Amino acid sequence: MRFPTRRSAALVGLALGLILASAASAAPDWRVTPDDMTLGSPDAKVTVIEYASASCPHCAQFNNEVFADFKARYVDTGKVRYVMRELLTPPLQVAAAGFLTARCGGKDKYFPILDQIFRHQQEIYEKGDVQGVMLRAGQSAGLTEAQVNACVFDGAGLSALNTRVQTYAARDGINSTPTFVINGQVLSGEQTLATLGAAVDTASKAR
Repeated sequence: MRFPTRRSAALVGLALGLILASAASAAPDWRVTPDDMTLGSPDAKVTVIEYASASCPHCAQFNNEVFADFKARYVDTGKVRYVMRELLTPPLQVAAAGFLTARCGGKDKYFPILDQIFRHQQEIYEKGDVQGVMLRAGQSAGLTEAQVNACVFDGAGLSALNTRVQTYAARDGINSTPTFVINGQVLSGEQTLATLGAAVDTASKAR
């Protein structure tokens, strides 16, 4: 498995540049769209959108240390509908490869694959084993090496990823990860279970 080409890097770099140059002043639009990856009941009173990057260490720390408890307390109980919105941060090729690999498994396997990428993200930076991490993450969800390679190097998939990034993050003025949007209210930076839970409880009472 090789990595995306210079052309791929240029495309994801363009997406990042458009985000940083297009900060919106209006409140974020927190409606869920058909191409969103979601967990939880569509009837939940609160929607939590996390803008994250597969290459972001703070996003990985939130995933590895907080998300499971947050999911058990709020998502699995029907209180929250959780949405992952993809943002590309340096190293751009790592972020793009991570999300392309996760989406390769479809909606049923997206979150388990992304979880594995986050949990082995440090290995990418310590050992430079990006290819191995992506492959093992895909294989953990039943994908073959050929399937992972096909997804990572799918030009249409990369184009769709850039379109999503530009459409949502640029529109809502999101330029850092992780950023959480709770029924339209923004919390920037890594959150604890307590701070995120307090925001959810406030949003729930406001409905």
